[in-house]
Amino acid sequence: MSTNELNTVARDLKELRLMAEQLDAEIRTLEDAIKAHMTEHGVDTLITTDVKITWRTVTSSRIDTTALKKQLPDVAAVFTRETTSRRFTVQ
Repeated sequence: MSTNELNTVARDLKELRLMAEQLDAEIRTLEDAIKAHMTEHGVDTLITTDVKITWRTVTSSRIDTTALKKQLPDVAAVFTRETTSRRFTVQ
């Protein structure tokens, strides 16, 4: 890829990421409006002519690694694994 092509691709990528951020903000706004409606009406499910919307409490259990490291550092060390990844950024 030439320098010109790389500049164009990188510029396009930045522009698309900005558009994605704007879309995410718009999506959150619409979701918040629906959630407010559901809260106001005290429902966790809405069925429209096109879609079914649910907004329910979900409970999950996870290990508190900070507390585990404080209370049982040897156990935490045995079960801690290191991972390696590559971060891609465009500024």
